[in-house]
Amino acid sequence: MISHVLRFLRRLTLFAAIGALAAGLAWSRDRWLPLLEQAWRGNASATSRADHDPHDHDHDPPDGGQDVLELSPQARRNLGLVSRPATLSTYRKTILVPGEIRDRPGISDRGVTSPVIGIVTEVHAFPGDTVRPGEKLFTLRLVSEYVQNSQAELFRATRETELEQEKRTRLAQVESVIAGSRLIEIDQQLRRLQAAITSHRQDLLVRGLSPEQINEAAAGRFVSSIDIVAPPSAVPPTADTDLTYEVQELKVELGTQVQAGHLLAVLSNHRLLYVVGHAFKGEAPALERAAQHRWPVGIEFAEDDPTGWPPLPEAFAIRHLANMIDSASRTFDFFIPLENQSRRYETGGEAFVVWRFRPGQRVRLHVPVEELADVIVLPAGAVVRDGPEAYVFRQNGDLFNRLPVHVLHEDRLSVVLANDGSVAPGWYLAETAAASLNRVLAAQSASGTPVGVHVHADGTVHGAH
Repeated sequence: MISHVLRFLRRLTLFAAIGALAAGLAWSRDRWLPLLEQAWRGNASATSRADHDPHDHDHDPPDGGQDVLELSPQARRNLGLVSRPATLSTYRKTILVPGEIRDRPGISDRGVTSPVIGIVTEVHAFPGDTVRPGEKLFTLRLVSEYVQNSQAELFRATRETELEQEKRTRLAQVESVIAGSRLIEIDQQLRRLQAAITSHRQDLLVRGLSPEQINEAAAGRFVSSIDIVAPPSAVPPTADTDLTYEVQELKVELGTQVQAGHLLAVLSNHRLLYVVGHAFKGEAPALERAAQHRWPVGIEFAEDDPTGWPPLPEAFAIRHLANMIDSASRTFDFFIPLENQSRRYETGGEAFVVWRFRPGQRVRLHVPVEELADVIVLPAGAVVRDGPEAYVFRQNGDLFNRLPVHVLHEDRLSVVLANDGSVAPGWYLAETAAASLNRVLAAQSASGTPVGVHVHADGTVHGAH
């Protein structure tokens, strides 16, 4: 009887202990339940990794974040995202130098001067008009006594030549010793007169008279006015270029009396120009090296709209460096040849020319100073920085994998990556919107939303197994 009572008491005590333990566990479940879930997840993750070859997949990021995001085609279009394969190339470090466009001395502008003393009686071309070589610019009334005397001397020498020729013709019909000696004298006189005629003709030609006008003067019809025409062009001809001048400036008015050598007008042809850079003396060695190797110089033309114009050459080269320093700016100039582009239009029966580039237009020059070989060059928008880290995004379908990279050099337009294996040639990289992709990735990591993919060691990403 007593033994039954003891067994009953032991069972009662055991039930009480179990009840107390259950109550304690229920009361502290907020502490031990998260630990149990974490242990279960860790065991499941270890089992998943054991089912795969550890060499086939990258480990999770050290900070526990995600380096892969998924974007739909619509999202990529909204971001304006462009991906292209990475390639190895040679990059030249550049320095940014300001500059401007100038005329080429002796080629672009041409002064027109008066060859004689005269009075401006007509102006045939005005600023903005286009003229071809040989077309009339001005008409001058001659008031030069020298020109009038030259015409008179030419006429006199011409008449004397005619008279001497008549004498010779008559004497040639007489056979005598005296006639023979007279013929010799007449021939000598004819040679002297011919020399005088040639001299007067050349003098009048230099004074601006045309060959037709000189013939008129030789016949006794003296010229009282001359036309000043556009001179031959100094610009070499090309197959698709019309050699025309534009009247840039008039230096005289109607009724102005001008002397020989007086500037009448300035004509211009802006097809051949210079891009002039302004550099400091400390940059001279780098510029000299660029000129020696004829490294291509990039040019940004201010306020240039390329719409409707032919494409420009891909590269420009430095022709020469100036050997003088400007005392005010403390810079020296260097010169790059530029072949301009033009368009013609007609209005009111007159033709006009519009040039793409104009003297005085500002430019920015990217001058190479150092070469980096076998590197990967991307647009500036392809790389995003996060503290000391720099990242690019590799595309694989709708998935984008963020990859850390080593930046060797960057400027406003380009970023140069080291060819260290972090990015391989041929991989498709996002060349735009890297900053936007990084923000989306950061928001995804902060929310804890899994992307449902894993990353292989070669950088490719796939859906979870």
